[in-house]
Amino acid sequence: MIIINKTGYLKYKNLKFRCSLGKGGVGKKEIEGDNITPVGNYKLVNFFFRKDKINKINSKIKFDEIKKNMGWCDDPKSKKYNQLIKLPSKFSYEKLFRKDHLYDLVMVLNYNMNPIIKNKGSAIFIHLATKYYNPTRGCIGLKKIDMIELITKLKKRELVKIL
Repeated sequence: MIIINKTGYLKYKNLKFRCSLGKGGVGKKEIEGDNITPVGNYKLVNFFFRKDKINKINSKIKFDEIKKNMGWCDDPKSKKYNQLIKLPSKFSYEKLFRKDHLYDLVMVLNYNMNPIIKNKGSAIFIHLATKYYNPTRGCIGLKKIDMIELITKLKKRELVKIL
């Protein structure tokens, strides 16, 4: 089990990494855009990488390549809210193929997915952190070297506990 605590550390077995968290802190997520990293137990459900930025992934988990037309819908008005979508879209979304490095490696948590509740929040990812661990919009950010080390040890059905 991956454990992420509100002091900004991710622990997995004998690994411990600093991580960035939501600007709104760790707590009960109430609404889309509140910048809170949601407390709870989750599964890792999707895994993505940028083939042009990451040469090889040494993992038991299959990572799907991020294409230029991939996005994650964060618009509660859409039937595809909190789901992977193809771009362009008339609804609001986060582009997965970004100019910065943050989504070069992405692991998606099953937050608000079964069932999907409109406005409860979307796109809780473990992705790459900024140089100075700047706060996120609710996701968890890890340094690239730490993320790579973590994914080499993960099993496919790993659980994530945020507290």
